[in-house]
Order: sequence, then C-alpha cells, then structure tokens
Amino acid sequence: MESWELTARECVRDTLARYTWSGDAGRIEDLAACFCDDGELEIRGEAVLAGRAAIVARLGAVTATPPVAGLRRIVRHSIANIRFTAVTRERAEVSSYFTVFTEIGLDHYGRYRDVFVPVAGDWLIAYRLAATDWSAENSTMVG
Repeated sequence: MESWELTARECVRDTLARYTWSGDAGRIEDLAACFCDDGELEIRGEAVLAGRAAIVARLGAVTATPPVAGLRRIVRHSIANIRFTAVTRERAEVSSYFTVFTEIGLDHYGRYRDVFVPVAGDWLIAYRLAATDWSAENSTMVG
C-alpha cells in the first residue's frame, strides 16, 4: 500500500469520528461539515437530502427530541468494522456498522455505505446511505 492510500484511509477515519462526535454533542453544523457542500445523505426509506442545509434541517430535528422524562439526554454513536471496499486518489468507498446508545440504552443500530472524496486536503462524504436495521420500541432517535 502506498503512503497516499494510508493517508486517505486515516483522513476517512477522522471524518467518521468527527461525524459521530459532532452528532453526539448536538453540533449538527459540525456534523454537516463532514459532507461535501453538495453531499447527499440518504436515510433508508426517505428522500435523499442534498446539501449541508438539508442535512442540518433533518438531523437537527432528531437532536431536538427531548430525553426520556427524568433522565439526562445522552447520545453515543459507535462505528465498527470500517471496510474500505475501493480506494483511489479521487474516491473511497467505505462500509461500516453503527450502534447508537441513548439514555434508554441500546437505541438503534445499522449500516453506513459511504463515498468519500478529497476536498481541500480533507476527505469528506459525497454520499451516505444510513440504513437502520433495528430500533428499540421506545427509541428517542428513530421515528
């Protein structure tokens, strides 16, 4: 593996971490900055969101959900099994699993299918499919 590919892979991992940490902290603008300006987010079963403003509007509604009565709001995303299925200097295709814990415990889990592209020395999400495979009956995030 050449050094450019190692760098690309680490930049992708960093973007994945920034996405989850930003979302967990309710910093949706920072989360949206992990996408290209015209990046697309497809949440399985919903219309594709195009552009950062649309992503902020949709995900901001999720973070506005109040916590379960009497509990402090908590959100923790974990991404696992990050698999690079194709990597070139212009594009990286990445598959991973996500698990989300909230104040209720295990809230939901699923898969991401991403396309990353280099932008100004960083690797940002050009396209993401977020597919939830399961959610708790009393999920505070999945409706």
